[in-house]
Amino acid sequence: MDHPTLKIIVLGDSGVGKSSVLSRYVNNTFSNVFRTTMGADYFTKLSAVKGKKVNLQIWDTAGQERFQSLGTSFYRGADCCVLIFDLTREKTFEAIQRWRREFIRQTSLPDTFQFVIIGNKLDLENEKLIKKERVLEYCDIEGNTAYFEVSAKTGANIDEAFQTVAEFAYKSYERNRAKVSLLKRIRLEAENAEKAKHSCWHCW
Repeated sequence: MDHPTLKIIVLGDSGVGKSSVLSRYVNNTFSNVFRTTMGADYFTKLSAVKGKKVNLQIWDTAGQERFQSLGTSFYRGADCCVLIFDLTREKTFEAIQRWRREFIRQTSLPDTFQFVIIGNKLDLENEKLIKKERVLEYCDIEGNTAYFEVSAKTGANIDEAFQTVAEFAYKSYERNRAKVSLLKRIRLEAENAEKAKHSCWHCW
């Protein structure tokens, strides 16, 4: 049986640990060696939502500014967007607001579309600059946004964060499927009405 494939877009500045977070979630591995993602790469992970298996296709994007506008075709079909920042670097939190705006600009999102914000490097507690309350306030203002503080190094809260990502993405998938089903039914009813009209003409 084929499982639904859910498309996840991961955005955030270079050096916040996007690839490290994904490596920890998908492979349960961590490396201190910094590797810059060029353009985009993706990971796959089998997950479960409400007892149903789903394939997560998680796109890891480059954080450099020249890659910020990857194009409508890249973002198209996303079921959830993950915004990652570094808890020890102020400007990376400010940047996720810019990444979010760019993502919205490139897509035609329904009001129900959901985001997950991840603050990485929770293990560097003494260097933490971004307070949880501040991010939660931002989430409340934007709406449809969840927030998790994680550590790619220790694995803290990684699974919990991506379980929410999977649940948000599956909701989006179900809504889109229902919309397609409705459009098909409307089209079929219109075709049947047209056929019935022609049949009546032939009766004369």
